[in-house]
Amino acid sequence: MPDDWLLLAEPDTSELESQLVQAALASPRWSAGRMVERFEAGFARELGRAQAVAVASGTIGTWLALRALGIGPGDEVIASPYGWHQVAHAVTLTGARLVFADIDYWSGCLDVTRTAAQLTPATRAILAGNVNGHPAAWTGFRELADAHGIALIEDSTEAIGSVYRGRPVGSFGDLAVFDFSQPCALCCGEGGMVVTDDERLASELRYLRSRSLADRRSVSVGSRVPLQAAMSEFSAALGVAQLARLDEILERRKAVEANYLAQMLSFEGIKPPYVAPGVDAVHWMLYIVHLGKRFTASACAEVVEDLATECIESVMYCQPMHQQHHYMQQGWKRGALPLTERIADRALALPLHGALTAEHVEFIVKTLKDSSVNVGAGAAIY
Repeated sequence: MPDDWLLLAEPDTSELESQLVQAALASPRWSAGRMVERFEAGFARELGRAQAVAVASGTIGTWLALRALGIGPGDEVIASPYGWHQVAHAVTLTGARLVFADIDYWSGCLDVTRTAAQLTPATRAILAGNVNGHPAAWTGFRELADAHGIALIEDSTEAIGSVYRGRPVGSFGDLAVFDFSQPCALCCGEGGMVVTDDERLASELRYLRSRSLADRRSVSVGSRVPLQAAMSEFSAALGVAQLARLDEILERRKAVEANYLAQMLSFEGIKPPYVAPGVDAVHWMLYIVHLGKRFTASACAEVVEDLATECIESVMYCQPMHQQHHYMQQGWKRGALPLTERIADRALALPLHGALTAEHVEFIVKTLKDSSVNVGAGAAIY
C-alpha cells in the first residue's frame, strides 16, 4: 500500500528493537539461542506463569498445545467460530473434531452456558478466546472444565495486557496461547508463545516444537514427530524489546482509543465498546464498530470500499468458521449460531495503533459516518 494509507496496524518501534536485533545478528546462534530464552523467561514472569515456550505462530502453538495434551482423532474440542486469527483450525490439524458453540452477544467471547450444552463424552478440551482483547468469562470456564475433567486452553492471540478479576489474560487456561504477528500490540513480525504452569506439558511442548541436533541419529523420534516450529533469535529480540516497552505501547494505544471514543459521540447510535462485569482492563487489538441491524454484510463491504477510497484500511472483522467451506462440508451451516452471525455480518475493524493522531481518528470517523449514509442504510445503531 502507498505510504499515505492509514493502516489497520503498525508496529510500535524504538531504538531498543534495533539494538537487540543487532545483538542477535552478532551472536553465533541465530536459532535456539539466548534471546529466545530471555524472551520466554520475561514473558512467563510478566504473566506469573511457570513456563513459556516460544513458537512460530499462535496457530502452531495451539496445535502443539493440543498434541501435548494427547488430543487427536476421536476427540472433540469446543471452540468459538468467531475471531481474528482462527487458531481453532489447529483442532482440525490434530485430527480431532471441532465443535462450535455460540458467543456472548455483548463481549463476542465464547459463551459458558452454550459451551456446556455442547459437551459430550468425547469432549477433551475447551478452547476459549479473549476476543479482540476482551477477556472471556474465565471463572465460569474454569468451573466448567474442572467439573468435567477436561482441559481449558486460553486463546489469547488477540489479547495482551487485558485484566480479568485482577489477573492478566494468559493466566487462566491450563495452557494459554499468544500471537505476535500484526495487528497484535506486541509485534515480532511473526511468532507466538504458549504458557503453562505444568512442567510436563512445557517439556512436551519444547520437544514437539523442533528437532535438536541429537535427533539426527535418533531411532525413536518418529514416535512423537516434532515440527520445525521454533521462533528465531531475531523475532525473539523484537519480542524482548517489545515486552520491555509493553506498558508504553499499550498507553499510546489507549490514547488513540480515547480519541475514537470522543469522535464517536457525534456518530448517532454508536456506543462505547462493551466491557463485561469483572473485567478490570481491556486493551483492544483493533477498534471494532458494530453497525446497526439495517446493515447487511454486503452493505458493510461497501463501507469498507468507501473507506479504501480515502486510503483508510478497514476490514469486516471475520468470516465465522462455521460458514467456511471446510466446516460446512461437516454439516455446519448458516443459522446454526445466530448470535455469531448477527455480530459478524456487521462488525467492522478500524485502524488502532500508536501512530494514529487525533486528526487521523477524526478523519476515519467522519469518513465512516459519511459512508454509512451513502450506502443507504441509515444511521448506524448498536
